[in-house]
This record gives sequence, C-alpha cells and structure tokens, in this order.
Amino acid sequence: MSAQFIEKHRENAEVYTGAEICKQKSLELLLEINMPNGLLPMNDIEEVGYNRTTGFVWLIQKKAIQHKFEKIGKLVSYDTHVTAFVENQKMKKVHGVKAKELLIWITLNEIYIDDPSSGKITFGTPTGISRSYPISAFEVEQKEKENEKEAEEKK
Repeated sequence: MSAQFIEKHRENAEVYTGAEICKQKSLELLLEINMPNGLLPMNDIEEVGYNRTTGFVWLIQKKAIQHKFEKIGKLVSYDTHVTAFVENQKMKKVHGVKAKELLIWITLNEIYIDDPSSGKITFGTPTGISRSYPISAFEVEQKEKENEKEAEEKK
C-alpha cells in the first residue's frame, strides 16, 4: 500500500535520492516541524519526498532496520517505506514504524509534542493507547552523529 500511496502524493513534491542528501533532508524535515533530530535514525535512505501542499512525507530505505533508543531502552523498527502526514510538532497517519513492548511489536500511527514546555513526546497506536517519553531521549548531539557516521563508514 505504501508505494501506491507515495505515487499519489509524488506530484508537486520535493523528491531527493541518494543516501547522503536523503539523510540531510530527513534531518532538515524534523527540524522544520520542531521534532527531535534523532527520531528517524535511518542511514541507508534511498529516497525522501515531501509534498508541502498535503503535508505527506515518505522515506524509502534499502532494508528495514531496528534501532534501540538507549536513553529509554526502547527498540523501534523502521520498515523499508516510512510515511506520515506532518505539521508542526506532529506526525500523523504514520506507517512503517513499530515499537517493541515486552514481547510484541506495537504499530505506531502518531507522534506528537503537545506541550513543548513539558519536555515530553507522545507516541500513539491505532487502538488509542499512547505513551510519553522525554524529548531528550530522541535528540542526537552532533558528536554522536559523527561517531555513527564513522562507524557506518567502517562497515
């Protein structure tokens, strides 16, 4: 379904291809919508698209990945196609992102910051259940980014 949905929003969208520019554009997008810069820790991104008219965003990566947010001990899975509708401090109708709770994977469909002064970011599921965590758990400092890049280059 994701590929068809992307095609529907491709017209009038900004589309970028290539790992380096896609990583840069995904970070710029997070900053633009006032979300933590480590929220999309994807490295082998092949395409990023953003339709500003509809707010639709997509990221296509070579293979699905899992990332552990160390500060909160949560494992998150990012599918090959990650899509969402974005606005300031919100990502709605998210597809392609799951979080591990105990022994099961839970689909996430919204990510938002209701009150920036609270320092909390909330992750919601299609069933209406949500959890909040410190925004700082999803922030990556510049030095960490450089270390990650060096580790990737050594692989």
